[in-house]
Amino acid sequence: MEKKSHVKKLSVAGLLVAMGVVYGDIGTSPLYVMKAILMENGGLSSVTNDFVIGVVSLVFWTVMLLTTVKYVIIALNADNHGEGGIFSLYTLVRKGGKYLIIPAMIGGAALLADGVLTPAVTVTTAIEGLRGIPEFYARFGTDQNIIVIITLVILLFLFLIQRFGTDFVGKAFGPIMLLWFTFLGVMGLMNIPYDWSVIRALNPYYAIQLLFSPENKMGVFILGSIFLATTGAEALYSDMGHVGKKNIRFSWPYIFSCLMLNYAGQAAWIIHAKGNPVYETMEDLNPFFQILPEGWMVFGVIFATVAAVIASQALISGSFTLVSEAIKLKLLPRMRIFYPGSSIGQMYIPAINFILWAACSLVVVTFRTSSHMEAAYGLSITVTMLMTTYLLYHYMIQQKVSKFLAYLMVIFFGFLETFFFISSVTKFFRGGFVAVAMALVILGLMYIWHRSNQIQENTSQEVDFKNYMGQLQELHEDDRIPYYQTNVVFLVPKLEGDQIPQQFIYSILDKRVKRAKVYWFVNVEVTDEPYTEEYSVDMMGTDFIVKVKLYLGFRVSQDVNVYLRQIIHDLMKQGRLPMQPQHYSLTPGRQVGDFRFVMIQEELSTMTEIAKWDRQVMQARLAIKRLAVSPERWFGLEYSEVVYETVPLIVGQTRKTWLKERT
Repeated sequence: MEKKSHVKKLSVAGLLVAMGVVYGDIGTSPLYVMKAILMENGGLSSVTNDFVIGVVSLVFWTVMLLTTVKYVIIALNADNHGEGGIFSLYTLVRKGGKYLIIPAMIGGAALLADGVLTPAVTVTTAIEGLRGIPEFYARFGTDQNIIVIITLVILLFLFLIQRFGTDFVGKAFGPIMLLWFTFLGVMGLMNIPYDWSVIRALNPYYAIQLLFSPENKMGVFILGSIFLATTGAEALYSDMGHVGKKNIRFSWPYIFSCLMLNYAGQAAWIIHAKGNPVYETMEDLNPFFQILPEGWMVFGVIFATVAAVIASQALISGSFTLVSEAIKLKLLPRMRIFYPGSSIGQMYIPAINFILWAACSLVVVTFRTSSHMEAAYGLSITVTMLMTTYLLYHYMIQQKVSKFLAYLMVIFFGFLETFFFISSVTKFFRGGFVAVAMALVILGLMYIWHRSNQIQENTSQEVDFKNYMGQLQELHEDDRIPYYQTNVVFLVPKLEGDQIPQQFIYSILDKRVKRAKVYWFVNVEVTDEPYTEEYSVDMMGTDFIVKVKLYLGFRVSQDVNVYLRQIIHDLMKQGRLPMQPQHYSLTPGRQVGDFRFVMIQEELSTMTEIAKWDRQVMQARLAIKRLAVSPERWFGLEYSEVVYETVPLIVGQTRKTWLKERT
């Protein structure tokens, strides 16, 4: 079937949705980047003018090179039917070698894990700004419990609204984010006059000089904090399917300008405030809130909180996209996916939504303060960026881009991101281990699912339908055996040609002999079109075997029983299936018999000869499969007659026995 591209066209609505969905993460970085750098270098009293200008220069060139050049200019070209992200990129280059799945899995797992920290960091930072309000400080002081409680309530609200879809969220948040970025730019412009020398930050000399300056107490490891300014770049690429590359590219220059103006304004304020004992003795000084005009603190905190919620939205929508692609690539088990929006790029995955909410809430309760969370933030995302760079290199080679440019890209960005990775490793024992641990868990799950699929594809047994046609026809006509059901239906994972997995024939002939008037073998293929409702039928020259392929759009519910009843009526009208008159029925003259759906649950056969490690992988797969969404719910069979059967999953060779007769 021909697939249409889902690339979004350039439009005002598209630009607003882009601001509401794509830029939230990178758009809230001014909340905590300068604050984190000040704290790690001894506070306001310890920094010099050259240090502050060097920091802004590092931020400017980091965002320019990593976000603008690598992602907005280069990576957005690597779209798969309008979808972006590391898994979409992998699907474009996987012909280059089976090993390319490894960087894709590592990058995807790291991105999902590190992203859990985004809502926790941004919302907590924004709420901590409440302490700058005299009335709040007088009532609660430095009590962190109230900050934690407010943050948890906001996170709960954020994850509850996901069921309405990113299209709804984007339209609601887009205009707010436009105002947010304008607010950032204006606040920056208002403070730059404190010290016009911050404009020198445009010169990369100051960035390089700072890395080796004795004024920089962290040395090159300061890049670990600088990197926080660009952590939303990978999310920007992952969210391309929600809004389209044109809307991202057209809106980015304005976003970039507002961000840099705000960083420059914070830098000018820091230079101006240096030497003022009021600010130098202030606990948890955050320049972002200090640059606000007098009396604006309440407004600033509320606005920052709203922006933090939207920042978290970029992470969540990107995570849904990544998980959906991982499922299609057979890297994760099947999960229930809803499409509340108007395109395949806008989805809602309840299981992932719940896991993200629980993980974010746990991070807030465990780390409590934003400064502790910032120490854990950004480590894993450097790994994702490195993996994306490597896959982009293969994409450029396959697209026949000049080898010189491809080598230049991978060497330049690989070297740059390796530096950021080494700098971020210092965060491991300060909290980065949490993101790394989550990434390893996700990576382990992906490995199990991918490796078990390889084992099944390489060694599992498929049989030819034609070899069993005689037995099936004889069973169908054998009056000595009572009917198991009029119509027996098997939902099969693959239905190509005359091949079928052995366990389905085993169920009919060996597990329990199942005599039926019609044997149905149904396979569902989800299309990229939203409302496709088509089917194809192969009856193999019989009137009792029906192989059905259902082509259902991604927004169409997979109510298999409903579709089968239409198909059986169609086949009877065409004379391809005999009538199935029912003597006892609520419907007089009913010509369609009853259905029974047989669900196959696999257990790894003890007679299978495979390597010990592969056996453990297969056992883990089967255990995970039981926790995933049940086929009964997935295919809308809750009110149908469903039977579950356990059959042996035989992979590899069957173990032979050599018993000796005792004499």
